[in-house]
Amino acid sequence: LADNIKKKIREEFDTVLKLLDFSSTGYDTFQKWYVDGRLNYHVMIDVKHPRKGIQELRYIDPRKIRKIREFDDKSQASSGQDNKFLTKRIKNEYYIYSEKGFLGQSSNQLGQQGNELAGLKIAIDSIVHANSGLLNENNSLIVSHLQKAHKPLNQLRMMEDAVVIYRISRAPERRIFYIDVGNLPKMKAEQYLRDMMTKHKNRLVYDAATGDVKDDRRHMSMTDDFWLPRREGGKGTEITTLPGGQNLGELDDVLYFQKRLFKSLNVPLSRMETDASFSLGRASEISRDEIKFSKFISRLRSKFSSLFDKILEKQLILKGVIKPDEWAEIQATIRYDFMSDNHFEELKESEVLRERLNLLRDIDDYVGKYYSADWVRKNVLMMSEDQIEEMRNQIEEDEEDSNDAEDEFGDGDNEGESSPEEDSPDDEPKDDEPKDDDIGEPSLA
Repeated sequence: LADNIKKKIREEFDTVLKLLDFSSTGYDTFQKWYVDGRLNYHVMIDVKHPRKGIQELRYIDPRKIRKIREFDDKSQASSGQDNKFLTKRIKNEYYIYSEKGFLGQSSNQLGQQGNELAGLKIAIDSIVHANSGLLNENNSLIVSHLQKAHKPLNQLRMMEDAVVIYRISRAPERRIFYIDVGNLPKMKAEQYLRDMMTKHKNRLVYDAATGDVKDDRRHMSMTDDFWLPRREGGKGTEITTLPGGQNLGELDDVLYFQKRLFKSLNVPLSRMETDASFSLGRASEISRDEIKFSKFISRLRSKFSSLFDKILEKQLILKGVIKPDEWAEIQATIRYDFMSDNHFEELKESEVLRERLNLLRDIDDYVGKYYSADWVRKNVLMMSEDQIEEMRNQIEEDEEDSNDAEDEFGDGDNEGESSPEEDSPDDEPKDDEPKDDDIGEPSLA
């Protein structure tokens, strides 16, 4: 691309960032894309003056907009003799916006009832859509990157509730009263047992509101004691204790589902632990999870960049910078530089560079005897052909700058000093002294 085209593309990209207000709301924009799995922006332009480009980008809730695809009623059959199948021809594509939303309905279901839907019809070119690229099991609905964390999260919640209920019900110790009822009939035995319960079961409760101490006979069923009758011939009246749960402090099952939840988020477990301290160590001590997390972030950034591509394409075409058929070729050459916030990635790169320089120092004595300089650049420093050529040009420029600087400072030292040999016009200057023709202005790299 020409330099003026590159400059215009950078300027229009800065305009796109301003339209998105990315410097202030970039975190919120990425969070919406990561959680919802979809981003939709309505492109607003000046119809009378389209050369002004995009005037505004309006965010649309993905639950309130759907893409509709209409097909012809007649299906076309393939003309091949061996392979015969039916194909559908797309008749029309557009978006429908509704304030009520389309929650729980897939695009295929909406396409079948597209004519019956009530909403605002929007042209497909007026919407910028960027999704996560992930689909559900039926390939009918776009899901977010948090979809795989839903099941572990629900299981963890259920397990936590079960642990709380079990602890409350099994924590208190209960008493077992074996009451001797002798040969009393069943009705009288039960009445005698209830009388004994009422007689011995009282509870003194302190009322914080009034400051009184009163007898409260309303007990929770889970903390009630057990009262059991005994017939004549067995043991007499006896009171024993039923101990509480013995394994109330075990949380292995809860921690198991917690780790499953953390793994589904693709975040290293060391970052989730509150007791773990952050240490800056060598790259050889970097865990495998940190490397996987760094690659995961790179994939997310590459997928999220499709939002910039689609908005920038419309902006460049509207401004007349490029033609529509030129975008496919230009898009392959555009790269977006994100801020690097992963310290472990920097540690890894510095460690690799340090090892290469150490190997270069060891093999330097054999360069020119067993190995060539080009072989060392390609196999030790792992430089490409373009990097080698660029480095050679930079080295030559540095040498020219240093030579010009030496000539300038050397002439300045000799200025104003003359020797007897220099005063005589017949004598020619020595070889180690600069001639008048050699003196020149310094060049800038």
